[in-house]
Amino acid sequence: MGERVGFIGLGVMGSNMAAWLARSGHHITVFNRTRARTHEFVEKHGGHAASTPADAARDAGYVFTCVGNDDHLRAVTIGPEGLFEGLSPGAIYVDHTTCSAELARELSRHALRAGFGFLDAPVTGGQIGAEQGSLSIMIGGAPDDFERVRPLLAAYAKHVRLLGPSGSGQLAKMVNQICIAGLLQALAEGMHFAEMAGLDPTDVVDVISRGAAQSWQMDQRHKTMIEGKFDFGFAVDWMRKDLGLALDEARRNGATLPVTSLVDQFYADVQALGGQRWDTSSLIARLRDRGL
Repeated sequence: MGERVGFIGLGVMGSNMAAWLARSGHHITVFNRTRARTHEFVEKHGGHAASTPADAARDAGYVFTCVGNDDHLRAVTIGPEGLFEGLSPGAIYVDHTTCSAELARELSRHALRAGFGFLDAPVTGGQIGAEQGSLSIMIGGAPDDFERVRPLLAAYAKHVRLLGPSGSGQLAKMVNQICIAGLLQALAEGMHFAEMAGLDPTDVVDVISRGAAQSWQMDQRHKTMIEGKFDFGFAVDWMRKDLGLALDEARRNGATLPVTSLVDQFYADVQALGGQRWDTSSLIARLRDRGL
Protein backbone atom coordinates (compact mmCIF):
# COMPACT_ATOMS: atom_id res chain seq x y z
CA MET A 1 0.00 0.00 0.00
CA GLY A 2 1.41 3.37 -1.04
CA GLU A 3 2.20 6.23 1.32
CA ARG A 4 0.62 9.68 1.24
CA VAL A 5 3.39 12.02 0.09
CA GLY A 6 3.75 15.67 -0.82
CA PHE A 7 6.35 16.96 -3.27
CA ILE A 8 7.24 20.64 -3.60
CA GLY A 9 9.36 21.86 -6.50
CA LEU A 10 8.87 20.38 -9.97
CA GLY A 11 11.96 21.53 -11.84
CA VAL A 12 14.17 19.25 -13.90
CA MET A 13 15.20 17.21 -10.86
CA GLY A 14 12.10 17.42 -8.70
CA SER A 15 9.63 16.51 -11.43
CA ASN A 16 11.52 13.31 -12.18
CA MET A 17 11.85 12.30 -8.54
CA ALA A 18 8.17 12.98 -7.93
CA ALA A 19 7.29 10.95 -11.02
CA TRP A 20 9.20 7.94 -9.65
CA LEU A 21 7.26 8.19 -6.40
CA ALA A 22 4.00 8.27 -8.32
CA ARG A 23 5.03 5.27 -10.44
CA SER A 24 5.89 3.39 -7.26
CA GLY A 25 2.28 3.55 -6.14
CA HIS A 26 2.44 6.40 -3.64
CA HIS A 27 -0.46 8.84 -3.34
CA ILE A 28 1.20 12.12 -4.30
CA THR A 29 0.20 15.77 -3.96
CA VAL A 30 2.44 18.28 -5.73
CA PHE A 31 3.12 22.01 -5.61
CA ASN A 32 5.23 24.28 -7.80
CA ARG A 33 5.47 28.06 -7.84
CA THR A 34 4.72 27.98 -11.57
CA ARG A 35 1.23 26.51 -11.43
CA ALA A 36 1.33 25.26 -15.01
CA ARG A 37 4.01 22.74 -14.07
CA THR A 38 1.85 21.45 -11.24
CA HIS A 39 -1.07 20.78 -13.54
CA GLU A 40 1.16 19.30 -16.26
CA PHE A 41 2.57 16.86 -13.71
CA VAL A 42 -0.87 15.75 -12.52
CA GLU A 43 -2.11 15.30 -16.08
CA LYS A 44 0.90 13.10 -16.89
CA HIS A 45 1.47 11.19 -13.65
CA GLY A 46 -1.73 11.50 -11.65
CA GLY A 47 -2.01 12.68 -8.07
CA HIS A 48 -3.35 15.99 -6.84
CA ALA A 49 -2.36 19.62 -7.35
CA ALA A 50 -1.90 21.73 -4.21
CA SER A 51 -2.46 25.48 -4.11
CA THR A 52 0.17 26.09 -1.41
CA PRO A 53 3.09 24.20 0.14
CA ALA A 54 1.01 23.81 3.30
CA ASP A 55 -1.72 22.10 1.28
CA ALA A 56 0.84 19.73 -0.25
CA ALA A 57 1.99 18.74 3.25
CA ARG A 58 -1.41 18.40 4.86
CA ASP A 59 -2.26 14.78 5.76
CA ALA A 60 1.03 13.54 4.24
CA GLY A 61 3.25 11.08 6.05
CA TYR A 62 6.25 12.24 4.00
CA VAL A 63 7.01 15.53 2.28
CA PHE A 64 9.86 16.25 -0.13
CA THR A 65 11.21 19.54 -1.44
CA CYS A 66 13.56 20.31 -4.32
CA VAL A 67 13.79 24.05 -4.95
CA GLY A 68 16.41 26.55 -6.09
CA ASN A 69 18.20 28.13 -3.16
CA ASP A 70 18.04 29.15 0.50
CA ASP A 71 15.49 31.92 -0.08
CA HIS A 72 13.17 29.63 -2.04
CA LEU A 73 13.50 26.95 0.61
CA ARG A 74 12.66 29.31 3.46
CA ALA A 75 9.60 30.49 1.52
CA VAL A 76 8.15 27.00 1.03
CA THR A 77 8.96 25.80 4.57
CA ILE A 78 8.74 28.49 7.22
CA GLY A 79 7.22 31.25 5.07
CA PRO A 80 3.49 32.09 4.97
CA GLU A 81 1.52 29.00 3.92
CA GLY A 82 4.76 27.05 4.01
CA LEU A 83 4.79 23.29 4.46
CA PHE A 84 5.56 23.58 8.19
CA GLU A 85 2.02 24.95 8.61
CA GLY A 86 0.51 21.80 7.10
CA LEU A 87 2.79 18.94 8.17
CA SER A 88 1.55 16.83 11.08
CA PRO A 89 3.61 15.64 14.07
CA GLY A 90 5.19 12.28 13.36
CA ALA A 91 5.64 12.92 9.64
CA ILE A 92 9.04 13.05 7.90
CA TYR A 93 10.25 15.99 5.82
CA VAL A 94 13.08 15.39 3.30
CA ASP A 95 14.80 18.29 1.55
CA HIS A 96 16.64 17.60 -1.72
CA THR A 97 17.59 21.24 -2.31
CA THR A 98 21.29 22.11 -2.40
CA CYS A 99 21.35 24.80 0.28
CA SER A 100 23.55 26.01 3.12
CA ALA A 101 24.30 23.70 6.02
CA GLU A 102 23.22 26.55 8.32
CA LEU A 103 19.71 26.56 6.85
CA ALA A 104 19.53 22.75 7.11
CA ARG A 105 20.31 23.00 10.82
CA GLU A 106 17.76 25.81 11.22
CA LEU A 107 15.04 23.73 9.58
CA SER A 108 15.99 20.78 11.77
CA ARG A 109 15.41 22.88 14.88
CA HIS A 110 12.01 24.01 13.56
CA ALA A 111 11.07 20.40 12.79
CA LEU A 112 12.14 19.21 16.23
CA ARG A 113 9.93 21.80 17.93
CA ALA A 114 7.00 20.88 15.66
CA GLY A 115 7.37 17.16 16.31
CA PHE A 116 8.25 15.83 12.87
CA GLY A 117 11.46 14.42 11.39
CA PHE A 118 13.80 16.27 9.04
CA LEU A 119 16.53 15.05 6.70
CA ASP A 120 18.74 17.27 4.54
CA ALA A 121 19.30 15.11 1.47
CA PRO A 122 20.97 16.79 -1.53
CA VAL A 123 21.48 14.60 -4.57
CA THR A 124 24.07 13.98 -7.26
CA GLY A 125 23.72 12.29 -10.60
CA GLY A 126 22.19 15.12 -12.61
CA GLN A 127 19.18 15.12 -14.87
CA ILE A 128 20.12 11.73 -16.33
CA GLY A 129 20.24 10.20 -12.86
CA ALA A 130 16.86 11.69 -11.97
CA GLU A 131 15.30 10.42 -15.20
CA GLN A 132 16.74 6.93 -14.73
CA GLY A 133 16.05 6.75 -11.00
CA SER A 134 19.76 6.24 -10.28
CA LEU A 135 20.64 9.23 -8.09
CA SER A 136 23.02 9.18 -5.14
CA ILE A 137 21.79 10.93 -2.00
CA MET A 138 23.87 12.39 0.84
CA ILE A 139 21.86 12.64 4.04
CA GLY A 140 22.02 14.38 7.38
CA GLY A 141 19.61 13.69 10.21
CA ALA A 142 18.44 11.12 12.75
CA PRO A 143 19.00 7.39 12.00
CA ASP A 144 15.38 6.46 12.79
CA ASP A 145 14.04 9.05 10.33
CA PHE A 146 16.50 7.85 7.71
CA GLU A 147 15.40 4.23 8.05
CA ARG A 148 11.73 5.19 7.76
CA VAL A 149 12.21 7.11 4.52
CA ARG A 150 14.78 4.81 2.91
CA PRO A 151 12.15 2.69 1.04
CA LEU A 152 10.71 5.82 -0.59
CA LEU A 153 14.14 7.11 -1.61
CA ALA A 154 14.77 3.78 -3.33
CA ALA A 155 12.20 4.82 -5.94
CA TYR A 156 14.70 7.20 -7.54
CA ALA A 157 18.09 6.54 -5.93
CA LYS A 158 20.59 3.73 -6.31
CA HIS A 159 22.77 4.79 -3.41
CA VAL A 160 21.85 6.59 -0.18
CA ARG A 161 24.08 7.24 2.81
CA LEU A 162 23.42 8.78 6.21
CA LEU A 163 26.53 10.82 6.95
CA GLY A 164 25.77 12.39 10.32
CA PRO A 165 23.47 14.91 12.02
CA SER A 166 21.51 17.64 10.27
CA GLY A 167 23.66 19.62 7.87
CA SER A 168 25.92 16.66 7.04
CA GLY A 169 24.20 16.00 3.74
CA GLN A 170 24.73 19.59 2.62
CA LEU A 171 28.38 19.50 3.67
CA ALA A 172 28.91 16.33 1.63
CA LYS A 173 27.27 17.95 -1.40
CA MET A 174 29.77 20.78 -1.07
CA VAL A 175 32.57 18.21 -1.24
CA ASN A 176 30.95 16.82 -4.38
CA GLN A 177 30.83 20.22 -6.08
CA ILE A 178 34.39 21.09 -5.04
CA CYS A 179 35.64 17.89 -6.67
CA ILE A 180 33.58 18.36 -9.84
CA ALA A 181 34.76 21.95 -10.32
CA GLY A 182 38.40 20.94 -10.13
CA LEU A 183 37.90 17.99 -12.49
CA LEU A 184 36.10 20.11 -15.08
CA GLN A 185 38.79 22.78 -15.08
CA ALA A 186 41.49 20.13 -15.52
CA LEU A 187 39.51 18.50 -18.33
CA ALA A 188 38.98 21.86 -20.04
CA GLU A 189 42.70 22.62 -19.86
CA GLY A 190 43.60 19.16 -21.14
CA MET A 191 41.26 19.42 -24.14
CA HIS A 192 42.45 22.95 -24.87
CA PHE A 193 46.10 21.86 -24.67
CA ALA A 194 45.46 18.96 -27.06
CA GLU A 195 43.84 21.30 -29.57
CA MET A 196 46.65 23.87 -29.36
CA ALA A 197 49.25 21.10 -29.71
CA GLY A 198 47.67 19.90 -32.94
CA LEU A 199 46.39 16.61 -31.52
CA ASP A 200 42.99 15.12 -32.18
CA PRO A 201 41.37 15.49 -28.73
CA THR A 202 38.97 12.63 -29.41
CA ASP A 203 41.87 10.28 -30.07
CA VAL A 204 43.68 11.56 -26.98
CA VAL A 205 40.66 10.91 -24.76
CA ASP A 206 40.23 7.45 -26.23
CA VAL A 207 43.72 6.62 -24.96
CA ILE A 208 43.88 8.42 -21.62
CA SER A 209 40.34 7.48 -20.55
CA ARG A 210 41.56 3.89 -20.30
CA GLY A 211 44.05 4.87 -17.61
CA ALA A 212 44.35 6.92 -14.44
CA ALA A 213 42.94 10.11 -16.03
CA GLN A 214 39.51 8.55 -16.57
CA SER A 215 36.52 10.20 -14.89
CA TRP A 216 32.75 10.43 -15.28
CA GLN A 217 33.18 13.99 -16.54
CA MET A 218 35.65 12.86 -19.18
CA ASP A 219 33.42 10.01 -20.33
CA GLN A 220 30.21 12.07 -20.43
CA ARG A 221 31.39 15.52 -21.47
CA HIS A 222 34.49 15.36 -23.68
CA LYS A 223 32.58 15.04 -26.97
CA THR A 224 30.32 18.01 -26.34
CA MET A 225 33.25 20.05 -25.03
CA ILE A 226 35.15 19.39 -28.25
CA GLU A 227 32.07 20.36 -30.27
CA GLY A 228 31.43 23.47 -28.17
CA LYS A 229 27.91 22.37 -27.25
CA PHE A 230 26.82 23.41 -23.76
CA ASP A 231 23.03 23.79 -24.00
CA PHE A 232 22.20 21.02 -21.51
CA GLY A 233 23.06 19.69 -18.08
CA PHE A 234 23.88 21.48 -14.83
CA ALA A 235 24.00 25.23 -15.43
CA VAL A 236 26.89 27.54 -14.63
CA ASP A 237 24.60 29.78 -12.54
CA TRP A 238 23.72 26.78 -10.37
CA MET A 239 27.34 25.75 -9.98
CA ARG A 240 28.34 29.25 -8.88
CA LYS A 241 25.56 29.16 -6.30
CA ASP A 242 26.84 25.81 -5.01
CA LEU A 243 30.49 26.88 -4.98
CA GLY A 244 29.48 30.03 -3.11
CA LEU A 245 27.94 27.84 -0.41
CA ALA A 246 31.14 25.80 -0.18
CA LEU A 247 33.37 28.87 -0.02
CA ASP A 248 31.18 30.46 2.67
CA GLU A 249 31.32 27.27 4.73
CA ALA A 250 35.10 27.07 4.26
CA ARG A 251 35.47 30.54 5.71
CA ARG A 252 33.61 29.32 8.78
CA ASN A 253 35.37 26.00 9.26
CA GLY A 254 38.88 27.10 8.26
CA ALA A 255 39.22 24.91 5.14
CA THR A 256 41.56 26.21 2.44
CA LEU A 257 40.09 26.01 -1.07
CA PRO A 258 42.41 27.83 -3.48
CA VAL A 259 41.47 25.84 -6.60
CA THR A 260 37.74 26.11 -5.86
CA SER A 261 38.07 29.88 -5.45
CA LEU A 262 39.89 30.12 -8.75
CA VAL A 263 37.43 27.97 -10.69
CA ASP A 264 34.54 29.96 -9.23
CA GLN A 265 36.06 33.06 -10.81
CA PHE A 266 36.55 31.19 -14.08
CA TYR A 267 32.84 30.44 -14.05
CA ALA A 268 32.24 34.17 -13.60
CA ASP A 269 34.17 34.64 -16.86
CA VAL A 270 31.87 32.11 -18.55
CA GLN A 271 28.86 34.04 -17.27
CA ALA A 272 30.35 37.19 -18.81
CA LEU A 273 30.48 35.34 -22.15
CA GLY A 274 26.71 34.82 -21.89
CA GLY A 275 27.02 31.29 -20.54
CA GLN A 276 24.87 31.59 -17.42
CA ARG A 277 22.75 28.61 -18.48
CA TRP A 278 25.49 26.67 -20.24
CA ASP A 279 26.53 23.30 -18.88
CA THR A 280 29.39 23.44 -16.37
CA SER A 281 31.76 21.83 -18.88
CA SER A 282 31.73 25.19 -20.69
CA LEU A 283 34.92 26.18 -18.87
CA ILE A 284 36.69 25.29 -22.11
CA ALA A 285 34.82 28.13 -23.87
CA ARG A 286 36.65 30.60 -21.65
CA LEU A 287 40.02 29.19 -22.72
CA ARG A 288 39.11 29.26 -26.40
CA ASP A 289 37.68 32.77 -26.20
CA ARG A 290 40.45 34.40 -24.17
CA GLY A 291 43.44 32.13 -24.63
CA LEU A 292 43.80 32.01 -20.86
